[in-house]
Amino acid sequence: MGPRHVLALALSLAAVDAGAAVAAVPETARVCLDVADRAADAHGVPRAVMRALTRAETGRARGGALQPWPWTVNMEGAGRWFDTRAEALAYVKREQARGARSFDVGCFQINHRWHGDAFPSVDAMFEPAANADYAARFIAGLYAETRDWARAAGYYHSRTPEFFTRYRARFERIMAAGDPEAPTVAVAAPPAVEETFRPAPGEGPLFGPRLSRPGLWRAAGPAKPGGVALRNVAAARPLIRAAARPLID
Repeated sequence: MGPRHVLALALSLAAVDAGAAVAAVPETARVCLDVADRAADAHGVPRAVMRALTRAETGRARGGALQPWPWTVNMEGAGRWFDTRAEALAYVKREQARGARSFDVGCFQINHRWHGDAFPSVDAMFEPAANADYAARFIAGLYAETRDWARAAGYYHSRTPEFFTRYRARFERIMAAGDPEAPTVAVAAPPAVEETFRPAPGEGPLFGPRLSRPGLWRAAGPAKPGGVALRNVAAARPLIRAAARPLID
């Protein structure tokens, strides 16, 4: 085989390897989309709403589209994407050993501090189907309260007006961008009157302050050992905290 043939073969093999790597990205991103659909169907939530929610929580631009990522962790304000579940879990375990307690994991960024007792283990919180089911039940309850999916998504994040408004706007932008793989759903326009944010019955406000979460983060540069660091591109975002036992952080 001559030099030209060797070079051509090498380039061809490189192209195949590159193509396989690119193909793996949508496949991993699809994990969140698939469980979003199943949880949506199980709890009466439009599929487009759940898909937009996971993109708002963990999405990053890949292949010209905002793709969710199941192995996303926000560790006390520091957000990272990991290539695998094992890497994400190992990172969480290391940080827990150092004393970390408040962190968000998975397709829908469920917080361990407030909701870890709903799962048998941290590893179980990373399970995409369980993560999505938890989120779907919560946003379905918020829709029952508001009768407006965009407002429910805002409340999923926070009832603090500043954070609620910013997150709802992000959710609406994602919904407006559309999803060719899911049915569209109308998102009601916000009311013209001033929003009223009510405290939850019992112990104070439904939501309390928190650090930022990955929904409004982007990659801070080349991948680093232990995940891709995220850089905040918006102001700090609040911790979703329910009165007696919060459902979602």
